[in-house]
Amino acid sequence: MSYKTIAASRQDRALQDRVIAATVQEAWAGGPAGDTAYGQNVRASEANAVTMIYPVCSASDVEAAYASALAAGNPDPGGDETAVTDGQILGAVQGRWPADEVPV
Repeated sequence: MSYKTIAASRQDRALQDRVIAATVQEAWAGGPAGDTAYGQNVRASEANAVTMIYPVCSASDVEAAYASALAAGNPDPGGDETAVTDGQILGAVQGRWPADEVPV
């Protein structure tokens, strides 16, 4: 893992767009994610989906795939669906979706 790679991927506009698309899709998909407070915030404004970018970019498989693409000289690792796959992005979005707090 490299913080430099995470920082670079976080600034990659194509990857940002893909993460936002996955996040908004999950919020509107009709499953339990859309019923959470976070899901409702994303549904109210897709701008709220940007908070998922760092969690996705720091996911170990996403970071490793992005780093590998950079090392191979890929000029568009965030936009290349063979470098960072939609499945990796979706898995990271689903795995990092904030749960509602349970009252104690």
